[in-house]
Amino acid sequence: MIMGQIKAIFGDNRGVSPVIGVILMVAITVILAAVIGAFVLNLGGDLEQAPQAQLSVEVNDAANGVILTHNGGDALNVDDLRIAGDLSTGPFTGLSGYASGDQFSVGDEAQLGGSSGNEYTVRIIHEPSDSILVEGTVSVPA
Repeated sequence: MIMGQIKAIFGDNRGVSPVIGVILMVAITVILAAVIGAFVLNLGGDLEQAPQAQLSVEVNDAANGVILTHNGGDALNVDDLRIAGDLSTGPFTGLSGYASGDQFSVGDEAQLGGSSGNEYTVRIIHEPSDSILVEGTVSVPA
């Protein structure tokens, strides 16, 4: 008698199977919708990952101007860089000494210009990843 009651308690699984089946079907549908949506909407895009480089914008006391210094990290292709801000806007290759295809590597410096007695905001933008590598404001003493 007792064995019959124990079997009845543990042996009644009639409602479990349909519930698990419904949950699995909903989960599969959600995952498929997310994957198809990502392909259709092109999530992830065409952007590259930003390079890891430590840059600084400082005052060059000797020339009374602003310089950009590469302090460490990845070498940067100058074709991928753009200077934005108060000093000049445009491609990095417009700087004296840098031509298309050149690398801006650790220890390199670039004279950005400027004149004494002014304050400048400078941004260096990596165009393929559309990320700002450095942004700084410097004051050139009079």
